[in-house]
Amino acid sequence: MKTSRLATVFATLLLATAPAWAVKPFSAEYQASVKGTLQADAQMTLSPAGADRWNYVLSVTSPVASVRQATVFEDRGGDWRPLSGSDTTQMLMKKSQKNATYDWGAGEARWNGDVKPDRAGPVKLQSGDLDAMLLNLAIVRDVAAGKPLNYRLVDNGVVRAQAYQNLGKETVTVGGQPRSATKVSRSTENKQVIVWVVDGLPVPARILQKKDGKDELDLVLKSVR
Repeated sequence: MKTSRLATVFATLLLATAPAWAVKPFSAEYQASVKGTLQADAQMTLSPAGADRWNYVLSVTSPVASVRQATVFEDRGGDWRPLSGSDTTQMLMKKSQKNATYDWGAGEARWNGDVKPDRAGPVKLQSGDLDAMLLNLAIVRDVAAGKPLNYRLVDNGVVRAQAYQNLGKETVTVGGQPRSATKVSRSTENKQVIVWVVDGLPVPARILQKKDGKDELDLVLKSVR
C-alpha cells in the first residue's frame, strides 16, 4: 500500500473511533459589558437534570438589571434537543418573562408569557434544531470537531438559519493568561455575533454581539471549572 493511501486510511480510522464531544458539568464566570458602558458579572453553568437531560443557565447581574436565560436539553448520543427554556429580564420595576416548550413527540415548539401573539407558535420542529442558548455549546463542540457551523435556530417564535464563518486564529486572555482561540462570526444587515473558542474549554472564551457597528453585549471568560 502506498504511503499516501495508508495515511488516508489511518486518518479515516481515527475519525471513526474518535469520541464524541462529551457533555460534562461546568461553572464559568464572565465579565459582561452592556453597550460598552454598563459592567456586570455573568455566570454560565451546566448541570445534570437526570435521564440524559441537562440544565444550562446564563445569568447576568448588575445593580440596575438582571437577565437569566435557561434551557433544559436532552443529549441523545450526541444529538442535543432543547426541551424547555425560559428568559427572564428584570430592570428596576419592570419584569419580563418568556417560556418555551419543545414537544418533540408532537414535533412543535410553543412560547408563552410576555410574548406577542404571532410569536406564540406553534413552530414545526426538525431534527437538529437548537435554541439560542444551546447554540453556544454547539459552536464549541463543532469548532473542536472541525464541522461546518450551520444551524437551524428555533427561538422566540421564529425559525432562523445561522451560519458562522471561521475567521482563523486570534489570541484572547482567559484568567490573565493569553490563549489561542478560533474566531468565528455571523453577520446580518446590521447585526454581528463573534465567538472565540479555545481548545479544551467547554464554553466560549468570548461572545461579542454588535449592532450597527457598536458593541451591544460583550462576555469575556474569567474562569471555568
